[in-house]
Amino acid sequence: MKNNFFVQKAVTVGLCATLGFGAVLMTHVPVAEAATVSVSKGQKIVNYGKKFTGTPYKFGASTKTTKYFDCSSFMKYIFKKYGVDLPRTSAKQSKEGKYVSKSNLRVGDLVFFSSGSRSTGSNVTHVGVYAGKGKFLHTYGSPGVTLSDLNSGTWKRTYVTARRVL
Repeated sequence: MKNNFFVQKAVTVGLCATLGFGAVLMTHVPVAEAATVSVSKGQKIVNYGKKFTGTPYKFGASTKTTKYFDCSSFMKYIFKKYGVDLPRTSAKQSKEGKYVSKSNLRVGDLVFFSSGSRSTGSNVTHVGVYAGKGKFLHTYGSPGVTLSDLNSGTWKRTYVTARRVL
């Protein structure tokens, strides 16, 4: 009786495995790909940052609160969750990591701007994180944390540089 039980279980497991792998093979997706979905650290940072969409902007915001952010405290906060310790200001953040051209941006790269009344040429006054497809996540003014188009309007005109810190 016991042997029959184990035989039934072995046949059931074998049949399930055969059907499962057969379904994967019929979809023309390699088994390794079907089992693995990888998200980059940069994408994780952007996804985490998006959870704060609409959080108000406040210049000089403390890095100890999530009630409001300024641009650099927001970057410092979302990057820290994934083990990247950034300096407090956008100007200092623009010296971290390595330079990356605008045409070679990857999700998670920091993008820098010279904007607002303090703008003087290449003087960095604003930071965001590249989110892919020409968009970046940042915080400013009345929308607070938001996604903006890197290649239009103010952001296109005031773009200064980008840095890869991951």
